[in-house]
Amino acid sequence: MSKKLRIGIVGCGGIANGKHLPALAKQDRVEVVAFCDIISERAEKAAKEYGNEGAKVYIDYTKLLEDASIDAVHVCTPNDSHAAISVAALEAGKHVMSEKPMAKTAADARRMLEAAERTGRKLTVGYNNRFRPDSLYLKRLCEDGELGEIYYARAHAIRRRAVPTWGVFLDGEKQGGGPLIDIGTHALDLTLWMMNNYEPKVVLGTAFHKLSSKENAANAWGSWDPAKFTVEDSAMGMIVMKNGATIMLESSWAINMLDVKEAKCTLSGTEGGADMEDGLRLNGEKHSKLYTNKVELGTKGVDFYDGKTEKAEDTEMRHWIDAILNDTEPVVTPRQALVVSEILEAIYESSRTGQAVYFD
Repeated sequence: MSKKLRIGIVGCGGIANGKHLPALAKQDRVEVVAFCDIISERAEKAAKEYGNEGAKVYIDYTKLLEDASIDAVHVCTPNDSHAAISVAALEAGKHVMSEKPMAKTAADARRMLEAAERTGRKLTVGYNNRFRPDSLYLKRLCEDGELGEIYYARAHAIRRRAVPTWGVFLDGEKQGGGPLIDIGTHALDLTLWMMNNYEPKVVLGTAFHKLSSKENAANAWGSWDPAKFTVEDSAMGMIVMKNGATIMLESSWAINMLDVKEAKCTLSGTEGGADMEDGLRLNGEKHSKLYTNKVELGTKGVDFYDGKTEKAEDTEMRHWIDAILNDTEPVVTPRQALVVSEILEAIYESSRTGQAVYFD
């Protein structure tokens, strides 16, 4: 392997320019050497801004994968192409970071996992909310057993009116769904990770198309076109795990609710609880009295200095590079991400059939 990891980007749209490329630019152990997009101008623009000298531009990802000098590929395309590109990249000997969700379908996600195991290449999925300071601190508490057995949780992904109107977000064929697969996937991943529980037993879910038909709707990114809104506007699910632990998952892009919070979780354990309602709050009982504590996650210690901080996506990228260079397991493993996809798919199936979906 070369002194610096050589990385190729497939898909040079919003998530590549908003997260992957700025985060990679801060890593002195990598260089981005190849850019691919079906719109050549986007790849050329990204290469000019983030590429190393001599960076190559492609419109066909299979051509990019022919470059044997590329160590890793980041897949930043619509959901329906994650699997095909990731599997091809793994079989070409590249390590792969795929954006979330792992794939459009659970079957495709499983193909990605099998390809990683077959090739011995590393595969991870972009669940960057695990790397927030509050998430990392809470995970440590969970691992230390401070909450005891976590038997009930809520996974939150609620927007009041924030429907993404660009790209293919409203296209069910390309994306596989709406807020559930887009932002609900973050909340569910975070919750399962905190609980360290990846064994679902049964799922019951509902997906709604209640507000998507509204004309001239209030929305963070401007009114949506009802004719193009082919995915759900909100979806809810109840997940019961094999050990009886229960998770309530709520997701929306548009809903008449003021309790707005995204990519957060609430945990209830036998020894204590935690939520992300107002920063990170811990609750429990000590000496026959109830307590609520708020964790100070900031680093500021003196006037005129706010301390050293790192964005979640930068932490995510640093850990990913470490996993490749040190031959360790990624923080987000493909097997964990597969379970997330299986549960999301079960919620959609349950909504379509009106029946609970049982695993095994």
